[in-house]
Amino acid sequence: MRLRDAAADEREEHILAIAHAGLPFIDIELNDLYSLGQEFFRWEFATAVAGSIMQIDPFNQPDVESAKVEARKLTDEYERTGQLPDEQPFFQADGFKLFSSEEYAVRIRRMVDDPQLYDFFSAHLANIEPDDYFAILAYVEMSDENERLLQKLRECVLEKRLAATCLGFGPRFLHSTGQAYKGGPDSGVFLQITADDDFDIPIPGQKYTFGIVKAAQARGDFQVLLGRGRRALRVHMGVDVKAGIEKLISLAERSFVA
Repeated sequence: MRLRDAAADEREEHILAIAHAGLPFIDIELNDLYSLGQEFFRWEFATAVAGSIMQIDPFNQPDVESAKVEARKLTDEYERTGQLPDEQPFFQADGFKLFSSEEYAVRIRRMVDDPQLYDFFSAHLANIEPDDYFAILAYVEMSDENERLLQKLRECVLEKRLAATCLGFGPRFLHSTGQAYKGGPDSGVFLQITADDDFDIPIPGQKYTFGIVKAAQARGDFQVLLGRGRRALRVHMGVDVKAGIEKLISLAERSFVA
């Protein structure tokens, strides 16, 4: 969609190429800046209609709240014991840990001959079926460099699987697309990325730190995804996030196409 005023757009040639390629495209020309108000109303109304069609309640976020509940359970546990509950990866090597539900871990194990990081990651991407989308849930620093690398990862998946892709930095995406991921149709394949903290900051009056809160939010969000039966893989890496994402990009570039 392009929203513009009547002035010429220097990207006109590129935009028309998208339309001529047969991709869904909407071009809206505003009479003046005061017309923005009507666009707010138009797209709020469209969101409600789309939510109804997708069987998502656009006026509530019960599945987002369920992730918050799980996160609070984890921070409460940290307050009582001084540590988060233990969790066991189904695979660990080369500084990476892989987590998922027992059912999904078994599913991708059956898809590989050699249980290595590349094979598991490739098998996860191979679960993207026609009309599915691929979502990256990045609980890492929202920096320009990390965003650039994650966008490259999206491009790799697009080229390999010909699927729509999206990227959100946690926990902020929970209040935009988080409800659709958990409460919408089972058409998403999810990659959650977490990492060790290079440094941490205490929270006054609490035993847990901001890093612990971030970890609890990521784990709570992931647990609800798994509870909804979603095809979700969590990749946990060390403090060198740049190197970790670059490794995932190399895995995606080499991934097989099922």
